[in-house]
Amino acid sequence: MALAQIVDGDLLTQPVDVIVNAWNRNIIPWWLLIPQGVSGAIKKQAGYQPFIELGRKGPMPLGSAVATGAGRLPYRAIIHVAGINMLWRASAQSIQDSVRHSMAQVYTNGYESVAFPIIGAGSGGFPESSALALMQEALAPIETSARVIFVRFRPGIARR
Repeated sequence: MALAQIVDGDLLTQPVDVIVNAWNRNIIPWWLLIPQGVSGAIKKQAGYQPFIELGRKGPMPLGSAVATGAGRLPYRAIIHVAGINMLWRASAQSIQDSVRHSMAQVYTNGYESVAFPIIGAGSGGFPESSALALMQEALAPIETSARVIFVRFRPGIARR
């Protein structure tokens, strides 16, 4: 049974191999979007390279996950999840599928640690506590040796 450490702070300061980007279905070209929240912070610090690489992957099914390089960020990769639909809303299934498919990327690529934002909170329309509970439920049955962190965004609290 997998358990995540829950921390308050900034996703981009977590001491992990990879971070998860709460993205969309990758149907609208990334350069037409003004990334906000997690994606905006990643773009600001990582640069365009992860998003260019992600754009080449094409449309993503809802709840899927794709790994790209980390650009200028000090991580081995960024795992982008399609956690919201075309109406910018998350569902219980898209949140849980995003966790499951991210963890499959962690396993496949041999990452030892991963930090997630609270998928579906923010622009996805879910209350943070409900989204976090869904993420914990999805993670629980997954067999993994990777360290998992769920990060509740709180400005001004940093780790690294």
